Amino acid sequence: MKPDMFREPVSILVGLGFPAEVRSAADAYRHLCEWPMRLRDNAHAVALKACGAALRDEIEAETARGLFAAFAEKHDLLAPDTSVIAESRLRRDRDPHVR
Repeated sequence: MKPDMFREPVSILVGLGFPAEVRSAADAYRHLCEWPMRLRDNAHAVALKACGAALRDEIEAETARGLFAAFAEKHDLLAPDTSVIAESRLRRDRDPHVR
């Protein structure tokens, strides 16, 4: 496994709400570089620096992952867990009283 790979991807919403999996510090760095200048804040700066440091092998990729995930959460970019949604739908289909 590459040193910048995350153990677990961070699922974010991109474009018109399509889910994308960010699997490495390089992927996260790319997403952060594409973030509009007018929306950049301290969370963005910290995550960008962390991902850059992970790419230079100065910090662990998991540290960068955590900071990228915090940035994504702050900006409502985290994609919902589809397994939870699917399980909820299965329960609702089996029992019409479940909402």
